[in-house]
Amino acid sequence: MKVNFKYLPLILGATLAAGVLLGSVIQLPGSNRLTSKTNSKAKLNKLIDFIDAEYVDEINTDSIVNLTVDKILAQLDPHSVYVPPTEQQEVAESMQGNFVGIGVNFYMYKDSVAVIKPVENGPSAKAGLLPGDRILYADKTKLFGRKLPTDSLFSKLKGEVGSSIELTIFRKSIQKKLKVTIKRDIIPIKSVDVALLLNPTTGYIKINRFAETTYEEFMRGLNMLNKKGVTSLVIDVRDNGGGYMEEAIAIADEFLPDEQLIVFTKAKNGTTTKTYATAKGSFEKGKVFVLVNENSASASEILAGAIQDNDRGTIVGRRTFGKGLVQREMNFADGSAVRLTIARYYTPTGRSIQKPYSKGNEAYFKESEGRIANGELYSKDSIKVADTLKFKTKKGKIVYGGGGIVPDVFVPIVAEHGQEETAYFLQSGIVGNFVFEQLDNKKTSLKGLTFEKLQAKIQSTTAYVKAFEEFVFKNGLVLDFSKSKDLVKKYLTAEFAKQLFGEQRYYEMLVRDDAMLKKVLPVKK
Repeated sequence: MKVNFKYLPLILGATLAAGVLLGSVIQLPGSNRLTSKTNSKAKLNKLIDFIDAEYVDEINTDSIVNLTVDKILAQLDPHSVYVPPTEQQEVAESMQGNFVGIGVNFYMYKDSVAVIKPVENGPSAKAGLLPGDRILYADKTKLFGRKLPTDSLFSKLKGEVGSSIELTIFRKSIQKKLKVTIKRDIIPIKSVDVALLLNPTTGYIKINRFAETTYEEFMRGLNMLNKKGVTSLVIDVRDNGGGYMEEAIAIADEFLPDEQLIVFTKAKNGTTTKTYATAKGSFEKGKVFVLVNENSASASEILAGAIQDNDRGTIVGRRTFGKGLVQREMNFADGSAVRLTIARYYTPTGRSIQKPYSKGNEAYFKESEGRIANGELYSKDSIKVADTLKFKTKKGKIVYGGGGIVPDVFVPIVAEHGQEETAYFLQSGIVGNFVFEQLDNKKTSLKGLTFEKLQAKIQSTTAYVKAFEEFVFKNGLVLDFSKSKDLVKKYLTAEFAKQLFGEQRYYEMLVRDDAMLKKVLPVKK
């Protein structure tokens, strides 16, 4: 199968836009019970009961209800959505920042479950599981030779906190079967990928979403960087579709002096709620840069808007998604949920960055494709902003509403990646699978090398690029990396470093030669 890379940015954009449905979720106390006060509501309930009792064929009325809920919400806005039980559990775990399991990254290699790497300090690591181990049985359930889907495997390995599971593994390095008992525990799902030094005075923190634990994770990183004496900080929210707005507000508070407005919301009844910075900020003096792109949305935009409108820092990248709506979640007994838009939020200058959705949900999410077509991902002059939605910061800087945060410093997508289609592909899981198989091979000469020697070895040859091209071909794709060898080497080196040395090294590789960071860091003379 030959892939037309022309559409890969659209595919990735659509996928990430779906993540934007998480939106700016507000956590509010109180009852979520529904009441039926009108004849229209009673009519709907009566119809469902009538079908359930009298319809000639057997039918699942739950599916009718779900369809009805979907249809109702589709009449509202793109971010008021119904989430079925199967999806809601996964989303809830992601947003609470943890799940209960054995703590292992695995890959379905051929017909067996192969351990890529146990989570550091997790139950599997403590029980002695190693990279390359094959999990043959979970208790008495056979896992090999069945090609089980990932969700089925997860269900076998998850459970209650403190519960035990006996794994039968095959350790390839010693050619033996072993039985290992693992006690399940809470496994964190990181929302802050990394905090590291770009140079002796500049720190970098990457946030992938705003979950319940994000502020806590962020502060651990910021405190570490403060101890190292940073005077500039880069916050990377590229491809961050949002999450809990309280977490974004708490982070913004760390950079703003007391009583500066962070954000305000307006509800249906006209109630306006303003949120101001407090006196506790831990980085109110240093330089701040926020990296954004077309998939930065919602809570990411609240953070970027607060920094930009208060003249506190510089926004670098491309125009953000444009989501200025706040959702409240209502849970149902069957595990499903509805996220209903209950307010609009506004940045400190009073602008709404919500893009229009009057043409329907399909057109709303396809707007990102339009940005590619009109050239705005490649040229700042092509960004479409409404002059009627012009606002001024206290220092007189012009900012715009009506469709995302326009960056102060624009970085086109071509400059960011060079071969942007290849870069999108390299961000998929296939690179990790390839690297695992390379390291799993007895003949590999990469194990035991230092980080520096690993880099030098991969950079000195095209062998790994060719091997990856062959691997991709075996997986049904015909790709030519001849014009993007350096980019492929960069991602391969980063993934090798990740599996051998940990995520810190992975990001140290990826931030090198990043076009947005080049706009932030001083040029070496």
